[in-house]
Amino acid sequence: MKALIFAAGFGTRLKPVTDSIPKALVPINGKPLLEYVILKMKDAGINEIIINVHHFPDQIVEFLRRKNNFNLHIEISDERDLLLDTGGGIKKAAHFFNDDKPFLIHNVDILSNVDLNEIYQQHLLDPDRLVSLVVSYRDTFRYLLFDEKNRLKGWVNTKTGKTKPMDKMDFSGYHKYAFAGIQVVSPAIFDLMKDTKNVFPIMDFYLQHCSKAKIVGYIPDKLRILDAGTIGALKKADDFIQVVQINY
Repeated sequence: MKALIFAAGFGTRLKPVTDSIPKALVPINGKPLLEYVILKMKDAGINEIIINVHHFPDQIVEFLRRKNNFNLHIEISDERDLLLDTGGGIKKAAHFFNDDKPFLIHNVDILSNVDLNEIYQQHLLDPDRLVSLVVSYRDTFRYLLFDEKNRLKGWVNTKTGKTKPMDKMDFSGYHKYAFAGIQVVSPAIFDLMKDTKNVFPIMDFYLQHCSKAKIVGYIPDKLRILDAGTIGALKKADDFIQVVQINY
C-alpha cells in the first residue's frame, strides 16, 4: 500500500512556532507531527510513502535521514521552488503511484483514531469510487455537502451563503460534513488531471467533477480527530494523544 503525506504548507496558523521549523516537525509530546503520521501509516501496513515539501524542506529531509526513513521506502516530492497546493501536489506525485492501485493521502497536522486500513478496504469494495473522503460532524462554517448516499454534491460557507460548484445552491436537503484531512484516491484521478494547471486546490477539483465522478464521504465509527494545525489545537494535542491512546 502506498501513501502521500501533505507536508509542504507554511503552517501559517501555527506562527510563530513555524517561523523556524516546518509544520511537519512541530512537536507533540516530544514527537514531531510527521512521525505520528508515518508510524500510523506503518501500523496500517503502508510501506511506501511520498512526502511533499516546501517550507524548510531540508529539515524534513534531515529528520527522515536520522530516522532511517523508519525502515520504509520514503521519497520526497520537492516543491521548494513552487508550492503546488493540494491538487498540484497530488499531480506532481503521480509517478509514485504507478501500480494502478488506490492510495491514501493524509494531512501532516491531523491526529486521529481513524483505522487507515479499514478506510482503504472500504474504498476497494466499490471499484467505481474515485475518492473516499473521511468526514466528521465538526462544528465549522465551511461544509462539504453530501446526498443520502453520501456522494459529494457541493460545498457551502454558511456564514456568507456562498456555494460551489454552482452559485446559490439549495443546500437544505444535503448532509453537511467537514473534511477530516484523510482520503483514499483511485489512480483514475490522474487522467482527469491531465488538462489541469500545475497549481490548484484538490477540493475545488473534486467539486468540479463530483457530478460525474463518484466521490464519497466516509464517517468512521467513534471518530476522534484533532486538526493540530493551529496554536489553540496545539495546546490540546498532548491531552488528545493520551485520551485517544496514540502509542506510536
